[in-house]
Amino acid sequence: MRNYQLSRMIAEQTRKYGTREVLRYKDVLGKWISVSWIDFEQQIRQAAIALAAVGVGEQENIATYTPNRPEGLVVDFAAYANRAVVVPLYPTGSLEQLEYIVRDAEIRYLFVGEQYQYDNAWKAMATCPTLKQIIIFDTAVQRAADDTCSIYFGDFMAMGAPAAAVTALLDERAARQSADDLACIIYTSGTTGESKGVMLTHHNFFEAMRMHIDRLSMCSDNDVSLCFLPLAHIFERAWTYYCFTRGMRVVVNQNPKEIQSVIKEVRPTIMCSVPRFWEKVYTGIQEKVGEMRGFKRRLIDRALVVGRRRNLDYVRCGRRVPVWLACQYAFYDRVVFSKLKKAVGIENGNIFPTAGAPLSDTINEFLHSCGINILYGYGLSETTATVSCFELSGYRIGSVGTTLPDVQVKIGADNEILVKGPTVMKGYYKKPEATAQAFTADGWFRTGDAGQLGADGAIVLTERIKDLFKTSNGKYIAPQAIEAKLGEDKYIEQVAVIGDCRKYVTAIIIPAFEAIKEYAAQKQIQYRSLEDLVKNQSIQKLIQERIAVLQANFARFEQIKRFTLLSRAFSKENGEITDTLKLRRAAIYRIFHAEIEAMYA
Repeated sequence: MRNYQLSRMIAEQTRKYGTREVLRYKDVLGKWISVSWIDFEQQIRQAAIALAAVGVGEQENIATYTPNRPEGLVVDFAAYANRAVVVPLYPTGSLEQLEYIVRDAEIRYLFVGEQYQYDNAWKAMATCPTLKQIIIFDTAVQRAADDTCSIYFGDFMAMGAPAAAVTALLDERAARQSADDLACIIYTSGTTGESKGVMLTHHNFFEAMRMHIDRLSMCSDNDVSLCFLPLAHIFERAWTYYCFTRGMRVVVNQNPKEIQSVIKEVRPTIMCSVPRFWEKVYTGIQEKVGEMRGFKRRLIDRALVVGRRRNLDYVRCGRRVPVWLACQYAFYDRVVFSKLKKAVGIENGNIFPTAGAPLSDTINEFLHSCGINILYGYGLSETTATVSCFELSGYRIGSVGTTLPDVQVKIGADNEILVKGPTVMKGYYKKPEATAQAFTADGWFRTGDAGQLGADGAIVLTERIKDLFKTSNGKYIAPQAIEAKLGEDKYIEQVAVIGDCRKYVTAIIIPAFEAIKEYAAQKQIQYRSLEDLVKNQSIQKLIQERIAVLQANFARFEQIKRFTLLSRAFSKENGEITDTLKLRRAAIYRIFHAEIEAMYA
């Protein structure tokens, strides 16, 4: 691979793979469409010529604001062919977020996916003076009656007829490409303040690809990766680029709400996800197991004992599995684990990279016991995703794995994790002061995460430093650890732990509404609305009992003394969570001020 391989990667891979499938996606009728490497490369070339024809300059920022679609990937690589910079926006991002990024990055050309993104983009035309044109992917989008500056992607691609002058310009740009060129500006979700644009170079991505090739030897061009997380998320973006580097097939899931059905259609060998996905898998399995009695229940319990013994005590530790244990595991894998995995859609699983939030040790151990290879890891937009991750063996439950090759980690003041290496960002876009604050005097990137570094090289996360709070009794509390533990429960969907400068810990809890409705039906609890249901004393008692069990191993000062159940979920629209589903604590404290104060009355 060359240092600026993103601009030429697809062409180089096309010479190797030709008519082999590279992408798969559903059309408007729900039919799966296959795209070959040759077709993908031709579309990228056509789009690259179109970008050059409309006047996109070298290192100019263009933006994509769309759900996952193959057209978005075409635009990515077409931009790289022009030495342009891609600014991906979350498809669920608000008008205010869109306007901020368009102004900050001085976007002239904005590619949008569906009606929601178009409607916001059209409104932004009136408030963002740089915005010149909207290019629409979905032909079903209805344009405003007075819209004369938007075009559909098909019309845009028609500009990509190979004119000699434009193709010559592309060749000149290719000759000027540098490893230090910006490739992407990834805007952070802004949990604690204004969103910042993370500047990632072609060299950053090249090094990330190289390190993952070294670490993930179990991956090959036989794998099928389901693209589930938003491509605006650095985790999915970097992973998808890695898939292309390895020649994998990438299946694009365009609607996150359909993931449960899509995963069963695709049956991928690999899928990136955040821990919440696996929490839901775990609670779903636990619910089914809880209904079992007699022989079936004993079979499941014994299978988990054998699975844990084989996968965690032997395979994880690199020890040879005894014949008697291997035979038992083969039996339970056939009669229990394979059926469990098939029910989810992951029976072909190779690895399942997971990051972005804390993953409960209980869930982690359970999944590995079942033979589901969760590669739990840690990273940030500022480090081109992965800093560390599990390997197939030698990983330590409770950690986020060991660092990738050539990534350095050390622990600084306040136990902050510091990172240095070739995948660390160039800086924050147009924010020199924020960039300076993000690095130590000797060049280490300050992650803002507290943790420990073990003798085995494994990183253990303890908390986001800005999330840590201290009770009025002087005790430090790590809310994410408590929230992750409570997230294991099938009756609990979301949790925000509170306690900064307070005499005890409380929590705002959003119950899993379908689960408590089912419980209410079983117990014949009468209610008129969700608000009525969450106030019911039987439901309150149920949640109290679940909390008591889940937090039994926490210190007394860490335990939740009071809680408030809400009748609606935290939402992005209200500013309570980010696009990556992280809590915006300041907003939650403000919006639910009355409920919080009542718990301390």
